[in-house]
Formats: sequence, C-alpha cells, structure tokens
Amino acid sequence: MSGGIDSSVAAALLVEQGWDVIGFTLHMFKEGSRCCSLEDVQRARRVCEHLGIRHYTLNVVEDFEREVIRPFADAYAAGRTPNPCIFCNRHFKFGELVNRARALGCSHVATGHYVRIEHGVDGARLRRGRDPGKDQSYFLHRLTQDQLQTCVFPLGELLKADVRRIAAEKQIPTTGMRETADLCFITDAGPAPLIERYHPEVRRAGPIVDGAGRTLGAHEGLHHFTIGQREGLRIAAPHRLYVSELRAESNTVVVGRREEIMRDACIVSDVFWQLGRPPAAGTSMTVRIRYQHPGVGAELEFADKDRLVLRFAQPQFAVTPGQAAVFYDGDVVLGGAWIESA
Repeated sequence: MSGGIDSSVAAALLVEQGWDVIGFTLHMFKEGSRCCSLEDVQRARRVCEHLGIRHYTLNVVEDFEREVIRPFADAYAAGRTPNPCIFCNRHFKFGELVNRARALGCSHVATGHYVRIEHGVDGARLRRGRDPGKDQSYFLHRLTQDQLQTCVFPLGELLKADVRRIAAEKQIPTTGMRETADLCFITDAGPAPLIERYHPEVRRAGPIVDGAGRTLGAHEGLHHFTIGQREGLRIAAPHRLYVSELRAESNTVVVGRREEIMRDACIVSDVFWQLGRPPAAGTSMTVRIRYQHPGVGAELEFADKDRLVLRFAQPQFAVTPGQAAVFYDGDVVLGGAWIESA
C-alpha cells in the first residue's frame, strides 16, 4: 500500500470480497518520495484503520538505495536512461514483500496495479489492464512464475474513473493522497540533483553537435538529457531538433531532425520470457519500447549468444538505451529485454 488511491481501493475491494487482508507499506526512501516515504506510510496506516485491517511497514531503505537508486544514478551518468521501476517491482514489491507476506502465512499478494492475470495449464500469464491509459503491464513484465502464481490485481478490470468512484462510495480517507508516480524517488526538481549527489563529475560543460559533427551549442551535463528530447536544448535552428545520441566518453550531445533519429532496429540483451521459454514459431509479436509507446510489430533474431536484434515493422522514434523492450501477443505479456543500442 503506497498511501495512494489505487492501492487503497484495491485493499477495500479485497475486504469486501471476504479476504483476510493485511496492509503492507514498503518504506524505501527517506524524503521527497511519491509513494514510499514516512508520510506515505502514515497515509496507508490511516486507510487500514478505516478498513479495519492490520498494517505493517517493511523498512528497505538501505537495500533500495544500494540496489535501485545508486544503479539508476550510475546509468544516467553513463549516458543511459534507466527504468528502475521494473527492477523495483520484481525485487522489492514482489520480492521482499512476497517473502515477508509468506512468513506471516499469507497465501497471496495484491497491489493496485492496473493489470490482469490469467492462469492456464502452462502457467500464469500477465495481461494488460482494461484501462488503456493506466495499463502497467510494461513495468511488471519480469515477474517470475513463482511471483505471478500468488498475485491478485483487483483493479485490472476497472477504469480509473471506477476507482475514484469506489473511493468516494467507501469514504476512504483520501486527504493528502497523490497519484503514485512511476519514479517514486524523483522530486519535482527532476533527476539531476539526485544524480549529481552520486556523480558530481557529471556537472561539466560539453558540446552539442549535429550528425555531421558541427558544434551547435553547449550543455552543462549529459544527465540533463534523454533520447528524443526537444525542450531545453537552447539552440537556435530553422527546424526542430531532438536529442539523437548521448556520448558519455566525449561528453557530447548529438541532435538531429526527427527523421534523422528514427530507427528500424535495436540491440537488446538479458531477454526474459514469462513462461521460461520463447513463444512458438509464428507467434505474432508487438513490442513497446517505453511505457507510453503504443507498440509496433517486431521480429527477433540472434546477434550473438547474449544479445538479440529487434527489428521493427516500421521505423521508431527515440529508441533509448536503458529502457525495456516489452513483448506482447495481443494483450498478453510474453516477456522483455533491455535496450542496449539503436
């Protein structure tokens, strides 16, 4: 329970359905968090009191800093744009939390994620949530079969409007509740201050160049940019320019027109299949290369024993190293991989 409306309504629905419910909040970050600070713990506790259920807090601040926040800063300093939520979900929300719940004799773990789950003879399959604007299957694609077998997602068939209505009907105390952000440990100041805390050396000037190597401007640190970015370049040009590449070794930002940063393929690594094996030959596959990406048809082929080439049916904008490429068959999650390079 994050102290937000989604997990609070999920808990209320489970109580209504007759489950014996315990509320758990992971305290993962000390200050400025959007879902796992001490303030969020207090909000979740108030909801549990309202629902008449027990509430526990699991302090994982040190582990979270070591295993999520520091690697996030390291990746940004190296010119990548990481997605720490995927790792957090697998190793904390459905890792540490599942272990603690089992120690208390719990049979299942539920969250307020907008996803669905389907159990079949070949295992549990994760499916997109019914609300296309809230679907969070992208972030949960690396959950193992052991984790999925015990998951319950009460909001999977609901729309966000339904959740707000239920919260009002059940008079859930929503004062101070916020929408849970995907990067819970990033404040309104953005990621730069946190990255500079771990890597002060990133605060150094460097050139902004075009694809031909011509200098167009200057920047104050690669960590202020990500692939596809248009705002904040501070370059006078007769046409729109976008970030196309971040070269950490030379501290250089490369920009180009939109058509110059369209890519028809990328290299991916660490491929994970939810059923433990690739889909059958001929399975239609679409891929999402970031959370809000609509998806595109794609094919996989081996580059070497550790990496695959992902070929898109149509060129894609802003293929970003560090992000996940998540594979689907319709609304069923097949698995995913990490984007290494375009």
